[in-house]
Amino acid sequence: MLTYWAEHAWLPGGPAAGVAIEVADGRIVSVTPDALPRGEILHGITMPGFANAHSHAFHRALRGRTHEGRGTFWTWRDNMYLLAERLDPDSYHRLARGVYAEMALAGITCVGEFHYLHHAPGGRPYADPNAMGEALMQAAADAGIRITLLDTLYLAGGFGVPLEGPQLRFGDGDLEGWLSRVERLDAPAHARIGGAVHSVRAVPDEAIAAFSCSTEGRPVHVHLSEQRAENEACRAEYGCSPTELLERSGFIGPDLTAVHATHLSERDIELLGAAGATAGFCPTTERDLADGIGPARDLADAGARLSLGTDSNAIVDMFEEARGLEMHERLISEERGRFTPAALMDALTRHDSLGWPDAGTIAPGMRADLVTASLGTPRTAGIAPSGIVYAATASDLTDVIVDGRHIVQHGRHRYIDAGAELRAAIEELRA
Repeated sequence: MLTYWAEHAWLPGGPAAGVAIEVADGRIVSVTPDALPRGEILHGITMPGFANAHSHAFHRALRGRTHEGRGTFWTWRDNMYLLAERLDPDSYHRLARGVYAEMALAGITCVGEFHYLHHAPGGRPYADPNAMGEALMQAAADAGIRITLLDTLYLAGGFGVPLEGPQLRFGDGDLEGWLSRVERLDAPAHARIGGAVHSVRAVPDEAIAAFSCSTEGRPVHVHLSEQRAENEACRAEYGCSPTELLERSGFIGPDLTAVHATHLSERDIELLGAAGATAGFCPTTERDLADGIGPARDLADAGARLSLGTDSNAIVDMFEEARGLEMHERLISEERGRFTPAALMDALTRHDSLGWPDAGTIAPGMRADLVTASLGTPRTAGIAPSGIVYAATASDLTDVIVDGRHIVQHGRHRYIDAGAELRAAIEELRA
């Protein structure tokens, strides 16, 4: 039995002082506030592990390289497709190792990897048709975090448009081809296999309906209404919004995470809220790609749950994502305090949307995922512990424990030099 004594800990009722957390076999056995110091001391405030609900690991190689000149999401996508052409299972594993190590340093104990880069250039399957997905799961294991591989169905280049060029790597031909490949995936202990529909523009409505029946009980995700152009094209094709199309297809339910959910109508919000779906916001990427600001407060008020992701990994800092959720709301409402600190912490730690309902809370029986931030850095000195989400950055994290295993200690990853790993992997891709 291990004991961690947290100077402060974020418990289900909020921050508490002097908390002894006993851990055995990767699980929390007991939680005792106002305890005398004992065991391993965690100075600062200790929080549940963060859940990164939406990631595209390979996009990390674009960081700092796509910002010159004017453009839109669609011009950025051209650069992303050029990068996608260069990856193979070995280079993807090396890049993802660095990305997931960076995530561990940022307090992320589980990542939802929205995975659609399946095949070799031209769409030719590898000898192992899941080689790319297995590379991602191995990279997460190397970095010491859990992963939900959201294996993605991608059948079209747009409404009525076939896949072409780099997109050919994404497709399995039809739903049966996707199912056949995904059924061959074996999830090790640190992984779950989920499913995703890339978007309504990339999967025809009849395939979405069949997908819904084939993935019952799994976490399922979809890019939803990220761009106004997608909404307009969907209305031209089907006479309804993307959300309404998903509802017609039986796709909206409590296991669904609608990623971005940016350009929604009142009816869209009502449908997602009534179903208890999750809206997965990625504020940094949504700013970076000039997507717009989604109706987070309205969705929460309608009954939807909220989660957060790093998406393109333009920045990997979950505090920044949580602040973005609140600050975007302040900009559009001209009011402060749209979300309480507890609501932001809940969005930061929503592991259940990734298929891990036994994580995200410091409580007996839960996975021992602990993330400690210093309260003595230039950014955090003097703050109230409950203000950590407004003040801290990923650089203020000192310790990260995943399933009872110490992965980050004294601000350093114990197994991977993330900077060196990323530099080497990206230089190799650009050689």
